[in-house]
Amino acid sequence: MKKTINLNSGSIVNNAKLKPKTKRSKRFLDNRAAKLTENVKGAIIMKGGNTSQTITQTLKDIYSLKKPNAVLYKKKNITRPFEDSTSLEFFSKKSDCSLFLFGSHNKKRPNNLIFGRMFDFHVLDMIELGVEKYVSLADIKVSKCPEGTKPMLVFAGEAFDTDVEHKRLKSLLIDFFRGPTVSAVRLAGLEHILHFTAVDGRIYMRSYRSLLKKSGCRTPRIELEEMGPSLDLILRRTHLASDDLYKLAHKQPKALKPKKKKNISHDAFGTKFGRVHMQKQDLSKLHTRKMKGLKKRRAVTEEQNTPAPIVES
Repeated sequence: MKKTINLNSGSIVNNAKLKPKTKRSKRFLDNRAAKLTENVKGAIIMKGGNTSQTITQTLKDIYSLKKPNAVLYKKKNITRPFEDSTSLEFFSKKSDCSLFLFGSHNKKRPNNLIFGRMFDFHVLDMIELGVEKYVSLADIKVSKCPEGTKPMLVFAGEAFDTDVEHKRLKSLLIDFFRGPTVSAVRLAGLEHILHFTAVDGRIYMRSYRSLLKKSGCRTPRIELEEMGPSLDLILRRTHLASDDLYKLAHKQPKALKPKKKKNISHDAFGTKFGRVHMQKQDLSKLHTRKMKGLKKRRAVTEEQNTPAPIVES
């Protein structure tokens, strides 16, 4: 029996499906069917059997940043993702979400957050972070960005480029917060900034709102205003996929790969260059525009033609 891959969450489903009986069920199955361009990645946000007030509020704030592409489970789920991830995989398949955020709290690992993602409805990556300091959205009394605003992601710190675990964490955070893929964004829509800094073994997450001020010219002056949430995180346990599985999860269909065009290249800034092939030209037969200013004057030509006088001593 042939199988296809759901590109949204990497699920493997059989082609032999039950035919939908209603139009609503048909739309539901079409939305989950395999597509060349995948849907926006959704996230499930849930808490464990034991949680603290800090973790509960953190999950709510991250859900506010992720809406509407997130599902928040308010009930407690007694599970340990690093020991048994079947519960997370079940909720991922039920909600058709390929990202998850799990919060828990215990004496050994207080204020614990687990970011992760799925492939084929199985856990691909999991990274555990501990919350050392937290400031919620409500604690910072400023105006907030509208729901569904696509954030700009900034990563600072050498660890994000050198350390393997921090590299994978950077990729995971980009997947989690990137939002929908758009072709163009207006200037006023660039108002939410998520800044991640890795220094001294800690990761600092800050959320800013950009303000466009008058500058006296066409380009506005930009100021950043912190709006929350603010998190000081420390890296704990990790569960990383192997290189082969990680490469398989990033594999794209052939139909989406751009076709190579001859004699066209791009530089580092995305500028497009084209090379044109022409036959060899004979520049001696090239007709140029004649200008009056380049003609020699008559008096000058006569003086040049008259011989110089002979002086006898």
